[in-house]
Amino acid sequence: MSSTRILQPGEIESFSAEIPRLLRPDAQLFTTRAERLRRIAPGHSLGDYLTFVAAIADWQQEALAMPADRPASVDTAHPARCAEQGTPPLAPQGLIRDPGWRDQVRALAERLAPTAPAQAQTVLERLRTGHDDWLEAQAEALLTLDPANLDIAASALLAAVLQVQWTRLARTLDPSRIAIQPTERHLCPVCGSHPSVSVVRTDGASDGLRYLVCSLCASQWYLERTKCSNCDNMRAIGYHTVENPDSAIRAESCPECRTYLKILYQTLNPDLEPTADDLASLALDWLMSEEGYGRSGMNLMLLQS
Repeated sequence: MSSTRILQPGEIESFSAEIPRLLRPDAQLFTTRAERLRRIAPGHSLGDYLTFVAAIADWQQEALAMPADRPASVDTAHPARCAEQGTPPLAPQGLIRDPGWRDQVRALAERLAPTAPAQAQTVLERLRTGHDDWLEAQAEALLTLDPANLDIAASALLAAVLQVQWTRLARTLDPSRIAIQPTERHLCPVCGSHPSVSVVRTDGASDGLRYLVCSLCASQWYLERTKCSNCDNMRAIGYHTVENPDSAIRAESCPECRTYLKILYQTLNPDLEPTADDLASLALDWLMSEEGYGRSGMNLMLLQS
């Protein structure tokens, strides 16, 4: 019988040169997400929404496999220039979106309409009939985290399409050519977005190591455990669960900046999937809010105003 040993911080630093600092998103990312959502939806209080997001993930996987109409491209020298300038190579502010994304939003809304709940039909109609200028303004509001100008009800579907675009681009980059800025480790080194959660992985060279997971492009970047992912504090880091202290899903809190980020231990449950299990553990978010902590990460499938 084999077991996976979770590395301790001191052991990690002893072979830091061997640590994969950045991991590209997996080619079957959205299929894995959809399958996980469908496994955990039955009997869950948010089961209907989890099933709805699974249908979105099905579409995302199909869209990821299809060539873009006019794909945004990143020349081979661009990552090096960004490393010199200290900027992420896929930062939304410096990237021209494939205009086909607007038709993808409409296609996704059309795809979901026959099975979507009644309360979602108005939002789907708004996306199906939305003018190009409105959709572009919504994308800008989403990517710049401008809730005052964002249609929150439509944000999950907008984000789903943009995630496909950024995931496709992230998969074309060579991780070894992307710099991780020491002062910006709380943001994705590929696109500059916030993490959704962190995971302690259980495969290959990353076995037992903690990575932050990008909410937009799904890249993963290494960060030491027992360290605040928001302010780098390493003192009195706390771990919280709703009931079981040995749960594979915990909230890692910092007493200095009063924020938290969920940490998913795939070493304890290899089936955990960042977006799916984040959505399925909202009770932990409610607990942390009651204890006075703010969430440092975000899940684009469930933005709030």
